Amino acid sequence: MNKNKRLFRDLQLLAAPSIARSNAEALIPTQESHDIIQGAIEQSAVLQRGRKLANMTASQYKMPVLDLLPVAYFVNGEGSSAMKQTTNMAWDKKVIYAEEIAVIVPISEAVLDDAEYDIWGEVKPRLVEAFGQKIDGAVLFGVDKPSTWRDDVVTTATKADSIVTLNDDLYGSILGEEGVIAKVEESGYFVNGHMADISMRAKLRGLKDTTGQPVFKSDMQTGTNYTLDGSPMNFPRNGAFDKSKALMISGDFSQLVYSIRQDVTFKIFDQGVIQDPATKEIIYNLMQNDMVALRAVMRLGWEIPNPINAIQKDKTKRCPFALLKTGAAAAKA
Repeated sequence: MNKNKRLFRDLQLLAAPSIARSNAEALIPTQESHDIIQGAIEQSAVLQRGRKLANMTASQYKMPVLDLLPVAYFVNGEGSSAMKQTTNMAWDKKVIYAEEIAVIVPISEAVLDDAEYDIWGEVKPRLVEAFGQKIDGAVLFGVDKPSTWRDDVVTTATKADSIVTLNDDLYGSILGEEGVIAKVEESGYFVNGHMADISMRAKLRGLKDTTGQPVFKSDMQTGTNYTLDGSPMNFPRNGAFDKSKALMISGDFSQLVYSIRQDVTFKIFDQGVIQDPATKEIIYNLMQNDMVALRAVMRLGWEIPNPINAIQKDKTKRCPFALLKTGAAAAKA
């Protein structure tokens, strides 16, 4: 009898109400990530590969560039008949114009106060990346370039007919006698770097030399080191590289010079108005809307000195860069 009572009591306990997970879910803490997942921050390929000059102390930076070479002569004969000849040299003056890149990021003070993240710490690196994209697009392809800036690299190479159309022989198009590297050498320069669209990585992985051997040999332990004829390659990922205009830009990047008038600076404002540049309509009144704004500014300029040399004296044909284009892209140039 006692055994049956205990069994009955155990059954009652099992049937009695209890606090389930669903009832207490609001009280159970969950772990939240304090890391924002984002892609790698890309810097400017132009500022990495080009040659930095001394910082500008004014809005213009004037550079004397050799434009006429001296000529030497043999002196035939001796005495009064040995007349030495004269020669001349000349310099051209190229000017780097500092232009401004800027952007404003407005945000509500309440959002800043309530956020568990360092919002400005997340924003600033992305602004630097955006500046890099703008610089690369303007310098390499002429996208939104200021009117004071010279022709972009692609336009400069196109005017000099320094273009190679990609055909079935990728090796020949790059490293052959009619390839992009040879095009640069015809102007008296040696290639010291390449910039290419990211799609070129797949093409290069399948690149074979004249004996049929892969140019880029890799193993499962180390990553592939992309160099062409001993020169390193960049594959910009900031969205500025336009493969419809060039698959690859090869050249002497010491001839792509730039000077910074003002490096990237940040300033936070809690008063003022922000207007629409087109309509001049006030979009935000920081004081009235309880907002703050982060302003980022940079000023810089660039040039291609391209001085005369003994190999190619014609400045219209001399170019320190060459382009590899697809057939369709070359037809549009």
